[in-house]
Amino acid sequence: MELIENNPEVQNRVMLVALILPSTTPEEVDKSLDELERLVDTAGGETVIRVTQARPNPDVATAVGKGKVEEIAEACKNNDINLVVYDGELSPSQIRNLEDGIGGDVSVIDRSMLILDIFALHAVTGEGKLQVELAQLKYTAPRLMGKGKSMSRLGGGIGTRGPGETKLESDRRHLKRRIVALEEELAELDRTRQTMRAARDRSGIPEIAIVGYTNAGKSTLLNYLTDAGILAQDKLFATLDPTTRKFMLPSGTPVLLTDTVGFIRKLPHHLVKAFKSTLDTAVYADILLILLDFSDDEYPQQLQVTYQIINELKAGDKPMLLALNKRDRAKDKLPILPDFELQNIFAISSVTGEGVDALVNRIEEIVNEGKRRLVFTIPNAEQGALNTLYKNAVVEDVEYGPEVVKVTAVVDNKVRGMLAKYLPEADRPHIESEKDW
Repeated sequence: MELIENNPEVQNRVMLVALILPSTTPEEVDKSLDELERLVDTAGGETVIRVTQARPNPDVATAVGKGKVEEIAEACKNNDINLVVYDGELSPSQIRNLEDGIGGDVSVIDRSMLILDIFALHAVTGEGKLQVELAQLKYTAPRLMGKGKSMSRLGGGIGTRGPGETKLESDRRHLKRRIVALEEELAELDRTRQTMRAARDRSGIPEIAIVGYTNAGKSTLLNYLTDAGILAQDKLFATLDPTTRKFMLPSGTPVLLTDTVGFIRKLPHHLVKAFKSTLDTAVYADILLILLDFSDDEYPQQLQVTYQIINELKAGDKPMLLALNKRDRAKDKLPILPDFELQNIFAISSVTGEGVDALVNRIEEIVNEGKRRLVFTIPNAEQGALNTLYKNAVVEDVEYGPEVVKVTAVVDNKVRGMLAKYLPEADRPHIESEKDW
């Protein structure tokens, strides 16, 4: 048991609890608890004590053993602890049994409930709030049982933000109706987003998703490049709702940059699923820009977590760039990472701008690979070709004449082949055979 200096003015005095299982080392658990402590800090609490126990497997009734529950109860009483956070997932019965065993006015939540609480704190848009409410109802509501203290949603503090008393204290039928209503509302918002995404696709503007571990500096980078004005804090999950801004590459080619919700280790599958529409930004992007905090000794592990979630989203087949951020604070030299070519790894600082120009130039190279700026001469009677360009290319200029329209557009090889007859002979693709056509 590790006692930590505390501040008596903080509303939630927190104990962290973790198991050291055969599949983990004490060092790994300690790193995970460091992150959990940062989550508690982000949620507005203060960690007073950290408790670990080595076990072959979690206890079915209480996760930790009976003797450890008694030790936790005594420590909570002696140190005015009012919240216990378990570094993992607890079942409803485990939460109830732990609260009964600890006694007093101590609440018990798990890592997922803490993350959901932070999401509730940081959700800004209507959709973000709906996503948080739905995730809390599906995950948290079944766990709000037992002596009743967990059901009090108006007392303030960690674990009390979100849907509110009336939604969580209603009967099961009301909860089910609310869940259905939220799912329908989110489905409608998703249909609207699909329409907007289709419009973006027709514009031909490449989309780049900035993804990576929470607190890597994604919002700071977007602010640096686009003056987006996003709140950037040294907190976990400071950004929940995605923000998209247009950015002009040095050549004048526009791209869309999107800041996304951060990833974190032990992010449960149900949370990934609940925030699918938010994370879908990575799925539909043309390029993934992975941002890591290079000053954090854990950045190799954080990269693996990022890979894992990208693959879970089925977005691992896209071009990827790796930006090692906070270079100004890092001690290490640029690492050799086997999954990335050296030309796609950049050490940058999103605060000072160091290395950002080289990163932007590489983005431009990828965007323009296989694309050319061409002039199409289209007869006025064949305006369908102009519509094809608007749908599948970046149209830069249109000059209407009495018989033809001259269109300057940046196109890929596919569109170039489709509309080859409107190009000068020198710009037409070379056709080797009928099969190639």
